[in-house]
Amino acid sequence: MNKMQQSLMHANIKLLGDMLGRTIGDAKGQDMVDLVETIRRLSKASHSGDIEAHKSLVEALQNLKDEEFLPVARSFNQFLNLTNTAEQYNSVSPHAQGSENPVNFAEIYQKLKAAGLRDDQIIKEIENISMDLVLTAHPTEINRRSLINNLNQVDHCLALLDHDDLAEYQKVQILQRLRQLIAQYWYTDEIRQNRPTPNEEAKWGYEVVENSLWGAVPAYLRELDEQISSLLPYKLPIDARPIHFSSWMGGDRDGNPNVTAKVTHDVLLDSRRRAAKMFLSDVEILVKELSMATCTSEFRDYIKNYEVQEPYRELTKKLRAQLRKTIAYLDEKIEGKNPELDTDILIHNDQLWEPLHECYKSLVACKMEIIANDKLLDTLRRVRCFGLTLTQLDIRQESTIHTETLSEITKYLGLGDYETWSEDDKQAFLIKELNSKRPLVPNNWNPSPQTKEVLETCRVIAEIPAGVIPTYVISMTRTPSDILAVYLLLKEAECPYVLPVTPLFETLNDLNNANSIMQQLFSISWYRGVIENKQMIMIGYSDSAKDAGSLAAGWAQYRAQEALIKTCQDAGIALTLFHGRGGTVGRGGGPAKVALFSQPPGSLKDGLRVTEQGEMIRFKLGLPDLAIRTLSLYADAILEANLLPPPAPKQEWRDLMDDLSDISCNIYQGLVHRNPDFIPYFYQATPEAELARLPLGSRPAKRRPTGGIETLRAIPWIFGWTQNRIMLPAWLGAGEALQQAIDNGKMDVLKSMYKDWPFFGTRISMLEMVYAKADLRMSQYYDERLVQKDLLGLGQKIREQLEKDINTVLQISQDKYLMEGLPEIAENIAMRNIYTNPLNLLQVELLHRTRADGEHSQELELALMITISGIAAGMRNTG
Repeated sequence: MNKMQQSLMHANIKLLGDMLGRTIGDAKGQDMVDLVETIRRLSKASHSGDIEAHKSLVEALQNLKDEEFLPVARSFNQFLNLTNTAEQYNSVSPHAQGSENPVNFAEIYQKLKAAGLRDDQIIKEIENISMDLVLTAHPTEINRRSLINNLNQVDHCLALLDHDDLAEYQKVQILQRLRQLIAQYWYTDEIRQNRPTPNEEAKWGYEVVENSLWGAVPAYLRELDEQISSLLPYKLPIDARPIHFSSWMGGDRDGNPNVTAKVTHDVLLDSRRRAAKMFLSDVEILVKELSMATCTSEFRDYIKNYEVQEPYRELTKKLRAQLRKTIAYLDEKIEGKNPELDTDILIHNDQLWEPLHECYKSLVACKMEIIANDKLLDTLRRVRCFGLTLTQLDIRQESTIHTETLSEITKYLGLGDYETWSEDDKQAFLIKELNSKRPLVPNNWNPSPQTKEVLETCRVIAEIPAGVIPTYVISMTRTPSDILAVYLLLKEAECPYVLPVTPLFETLNDLNNANSIMQQLFSISWYRGVIENKQMIMIGYSDSAKDAGSLAAGWAQYRAQEALIKTCQDAGIALTLFHGRGGTVGRGGGPAKVALFSQPPGSLKDGLRVTEQGEMIRFKLGLPDLAIRTLSLYADAILEANLLPPPAPKQEWRDLMDDLSDISCNIYQGLVHRNPDFIPYFYQATPEAELARLPLGSRPAKRRPTGGIETLRAIPWIFGWTQNRIMLPAWLGAGEALQQAIDNGKMDVLKSMYKDWPFFGTRISMLEMVYAKADLRMSQYYDERLVQKDLLGLGQKIREQLEKDINTVLQISQDKYLMEGLPEIAENIAMRNIYTNPLNLLQVELLHRTRADGEHSQELELALMITISGIAAGMRNTG
C-alpha cells in the first residue's frame, strides 16, 4: 500500500474517530472525552515501546471508577469497529487498493499462458469452476445486526465522500449523515440481551444474500465474462452455475438442541418466501423495461398469444402474478395453514428459469443482445445461483445421535442393543434393512424425545424437493456404519430421493482413518450403487487442531486429502472436498487463495466447497464490492490450483513432516492433556467462563452439557486464548518441533520446503501472523492479575517458549522481523493494537473485580462483555 492509499485510510480513521469523540462528548461530557484521549495517547506511546507510558496506562485503567468502565470500553470498542470499517473501505476504494479491478482475469490468464497452457485447456477448466460457499452460524457474528447495518451505512458514506467532484453542499450533507450514524451507534447497545435463535441466525444469513450477494454475483459474472471473452474465444454459457451458496443456519443441529425439525422446516419456508419476494422485485423491473414488440415466432408460440403488442411484458406479467401467488401461499404455510398447491405456485427453479430463458433467446435472435444481457441476464444468473430457496440448506448431526437412535429402535424391536454390536454386525444389519422392502420403525411407536426429533428431522427432509438440501453432514464420523445409518433413517422416513450423506472427519484419529473408512464403503455394492460415482467428504480443521495442535493437524488434513483423492481416482469416483475452515489460523483460517493453493494437487478438481464462518462472512462477503473481490480470489485459486498444481512433496519433506507432526503433537498434548496444572491455568488466565455468558450464537459452548475441556467446542477454546493475546492453540508445539529439526541439521531442508512447497510455506507464514497478533507483555499482565501464584510458572514457560519459537520461524523464513513480506497486514495489526490494548487492560481489571466480588453491577458485566467484543474486533476474529 503506497503513501496515497495509506493517507486515505488514515484520514478516514481520523474523521470517524473525531466524530465519535464529539458524540462521546455530547453524551458523557468533556471529562470522559479527555479520559479516553489520555488512554489512547498512552496506548500509542506504549505500543511504540515507551515503558513509562505503559505503566501510566496500566495505572490509569486500574484506577477507573466502576461507572467509568462502561463508557471507556464502549469508546474503544467503537473506535475499533470504525477503524475496521475504514480499513475495509480502503480495500475497495478506487483511490486506494481498490483502484485496480477486483476481477483481474488477465493476470491469471497471462500466468497460465506463460506456463505453456493452451486456450482450450483454460476454457475447459473455466467450464468446470464450481464454488459452493457455505454460510455457517457458530457464532453467527459477535456484533448485533443493527450495528452491522449501521457500519455498512458508514462504509456507504465513505464511498460517497471518495469523489473529487463533490459540491460543498453535498459534502456537508454526507458528513451530517455520518455524524448521525455514529450517534446512532453510540446510543445502541452493542451486546444482545439474549442469544439469537436459530431462526434469527438464518435471517442474518439471508440479509447477507439480500444486501450483498444478490447484487455481487451477477456483477462479478458479468465482469468475468467480459474479461474472458476479450482474451479467449469463449463466453460463459447462459446457464452456467460457477457460484452457489449453502447455509448451516437452521440446519446444523450438532450439539445444538435449539435446532429442531420445526426450526429447519420454518427456516426453509422463510428462505423460499424471501427468494420469491426478491425475484418478484427483479420481475417488476423486467415488466417495466421489456416493452419491445419484436419477438420470434417460437416465442409467440410459447406464450400462446399471437396478437399482444408487448409479448415480453405479457410473459413477465404472468410471472409476476405467479410470484405474488407463491408469496401468498408461503405466507399461509408460515402461519400454519394448509393452503392448496396449484400449478401457478413456483416450486422448482425451472418454472422460473424456462420463461425467462425463452425471453432471452427471443431477444438475442431479434438482435437485441444489448437488452437481453442487462437486467434479464442478471435475473437468469440469480436463478442459477440462488434459485427459489435463496440458499441450499445442509443438515448436520453428530454420529453418536444416530447410533443412539438405532439402539433405541433395535431394543424396542427385541433385536438387541445396536450400539454394542461390532462394526461388521452393524454394517450387515444396515445393508439388510436398506435392501428390505418393509419399514423398520413401527407407526404406533412412541420413542424418547431425542429419537423422535431425529426421525422428525428425516421426515422434514423427505417433504422437501430434491436439491434444496444438498447433503446430510455427519460430524465425528468414525466408522462406515455412521454413514450407512443415516441412509437407513432417511429410508424409514420414506425420503423419495437419495440425499447424499457427507462424512466429516475432524479429530486427528478420524483424519488418519478417513481413507480406510471410505475404502470400506466403496467396497459395499449397495453404497456404490446409491452414490452414482460422486462423493463429498468434509475435512474438519477446528477439532483436529484442538486435539493435536495446528502443525500436526495441518499435516493430517493434507495426508487425508491426498489419500482420499487417490482412492476416489482409482475407484472412478468424483470427489468434492468440503473444507470446514474457521476464521482463525487455529481453525484452518488465513488468506483464502493461499490456504487453498497449499492443499494437495487435485484437491479442487471437482469443485470447491468451503465454510464461511462468523464475522468472516461480513469481512469477505458482507458488502457487494468485498464479495466480488472474494469470489474473484476463489475463482483464481481454483484455476491456478487445477492448471498449475503445486508440486507433490519430496519424500525427504514428507519424512520430515512426519517427524515434525509427531514431535509437535506430543508437545501439544503433553501440555494440554497431560499437565494437571493446564486446565486450571486456562480457566484463570482467559475469560473462558465469562465467554459462556456472551450471547454469541444459538449453540451452547459444549457439545455435551457435562465434561471437561475435551467437550469444549473449538470456538471458545480458540477465542479464550485470543482474548488474552497468547494465541496458544495456533502455535503450541510447532516452533519446538521446528527447532529440534534445526538442531538435527535439517535447516537447509526446512528452507527448501518453505521456498518450494506451498503447504509448508503457508504454515510458516500463518505462524508469523499469529505471532504478530500475540502480545507477551499483555499475557503476562493477565497472569499477574488473575492467576494464582502456584500456576504463574506455567504461564511464564509458555511465554518463554513463544519467544524462542518466533526466533525459530524467523530463521526459516529469513525475515528480519515478523511479517516482513506482508507489511500492509502487519501495519494494520499494529494500528488496531493501539485500540485493542486498552480493551485488554480493561478486561483484566474487570475480570479481577468481578471474580473477586461474586455480586457486581450490571454495568460492570456489560463492560466486560464489550471488552470481549472489542478484542475480537481488534483481532479480526472470534474463532
